[in-house]
Amino acid sequence: MKNFEKDDQELQVENETFFSKSMQRRNFLQYAGASAAGIALVAAGCKKDDNFNRGIDLGTGDIGILNYAYALEQLEAAFYTQVALTPYASISSTESAYMTAIRDHEVAHREFFKAALGNSAIPGLEVDFSSINFASRDSVLASAKAFEDLGVTAYNGAGYLIKSADYLTLAGKIVSVEARHAALIRDLITPGTFVGPDVVDANAVNNSRTPIEVLTMAKKYIVTEINASNLPS
Repeated sequence: MKNFEKDDQELQVENETFFSKSMQRRNFLQYAGASAAGIALVAAGCKKDDNFNRGIDLGTGDIGILNYAYALEQLEAAFYTQVALTPYASISSTESAYMTAIRDHEVAHREFFKAALGNSAIPGLEVDFSSINFASRDSVLASAKAFEDLGVTAYNGAGYLIKSADYLTLAGKIVSVEARHAALIRDLITPGTFVGPDVVDANAVNNSRTPIEVLTMAKKYIVTEINASNLPS
C-alpha cells in the first residue's frame, strides 16, 4: 500500500485550520493544558528488543514517546480512512457516520502530533492491511476493536514514561477519546459489551502494554521498520 498520507488529503478540510502544519510548539503546550492532575495512567515497563533496534528512530525522552504515539495514530488514521473509502457491504447510515467520525478523530490526532513534533516527527509510515477484508463487517469491526483496544493500552502503558506534565495531560485527553471509540466498536459487535474483563482488571482499571509489546502487535500492519531502542524506560 502506498504512503497513506497522500491518500486522505481530501479528508482534512474540516481540521485544516486548527491542525495546521504551521502550528508551533507553544500552541501544542497551550492546547495540552498546564497540569496533569486527575490523570491516572497505569505504569508498565519498557524494555529494549532486538526487533526494534533498526529502522526509523522514534527518538529519546518525551519526543520519542510522542513519536511512538504518532506512529500509532498514523496506523489508526490509515485504517479508518480505508474503511471510509471502501465501506463494508450493507453498512448502515448510522454505522457509516460512526466510522467517518472516528476517522476524523484519528486523522486529527495524527495531524496534531505531526505539527507538534515539527522537525522531530518521524516520516509517514507504510502500512499493510492485506489481512483485513474491508468488504466484511465482521472483519472490519474485529480489526477496529483490536486497533482501539491496543491504542488504549498503549497510552496507558507509556504514560509514566512522559516527563512533561503538559504532554501527560495531552495523553490523558487523547486516551479518553480512544477509549470512547473502543467502547463504541465493542457495542457495534455485541450490544452491551462496551467493557469487559479482557480490558479491565478486578479493580476496573484498564489494562496497559509496554511500547515494545504494542509495537510487536502492530508490526503485522506496519511495513516500515521502527527503531524503538532509544525510548525511555
